[in-house]
Amino acid sequence: MKTGAALAVGLGVYAGEVERHILSTVHRTVEIQNLPAPFHGFRIAQLSDFHFHNYDESFFVRHAVNKLNELNPDMVALTGDFITATHDHRSAETLRQNAFDCAEILGGIHCPVRFSSMGNHDAVTPELVSDALAKFKHNLLRNSYTSVDLRGERLWISGLADAYYDVPILPRAIPQRREHEPILVLGHEPDFADTLVEYTQDVDLMLAGHTHGGQVRIPFLSPILLPAMGMKYVEGLIQLPSSRTQIYVNRGLGCMHLPFRFNCPPELTLLTLQPA
Repeated sequence: MKTGAALAVGLGVYAGEVERHILSTVHRTVEIQNLPAPFHGFRIAQLSDFHFHNYDESFFVRHAVNKLNELNPDMVALTGDFITATHDHRSAETLRQNAFDCAEILGGIHCPVRFSSMGNHDAVTPELVSDALAKFKHNLLRNSYTSVDLRGERLWISGLADAYYDVPILPRAIPQRREHEPILVLGHEPDFADTLVEYTQDVDLMLAGHTHGGQVRIPFLSPILLPAMGMKYVEGLIQLPSSRTQIYVNRGLGCMHLPFRFNCPPELTLLTLQPA
């Protein structure tokens, strides 16, 4: 009995204080059809789900920024949930401060080519988050798109409005492209990818977060902390069926509901584009 109690306490301490602060850097190659030559080897770093000042501390976000800078990527994607907007008595001023504090730390990212999309928590108070991101020069894409141009070739970057509390307007968010121009979409909820491919077959890669990878992964059991719109595509690189579209789901930095991670550490992703 005492052994079981000691084990439970030990696992709780590990999940709450150790693994929650072990940042895993995941390197993946993503093969893209008709990828223009200037983008061969193009490297994209992704961070997601900061949930700032809920169960994520300033020092850990700074640590992630420092690790990202060491990777020296060509582009950075930040895929939402910068804050945690809960339905408690948290004041708008507190949420504003959290948004600005998080955006300021992320302003330490050296790569100037960086794009952001909103998560469901951000979409509860979108003006607070968008103002914070704008102040620290994070390019927020919300039902809009832009491009990265290299030596006469183009990679389209699209950002969706949050699919949980906002409305993605795909005709506004997805550009009309030429055949050899890939499209990369930033969107928070990964299961929205099914709606995306129903609308268009032109998207090559979607970057998402939202799921935290399940956050607590007990061996031999399914994840127990998956949110709505994050139950089908949980983590990692996934090829959508009958489509050219791939999706990468980042496990995020922060936590929700419980300040624990087990068998599911926080993630910094580095994706390297290569021709299929």
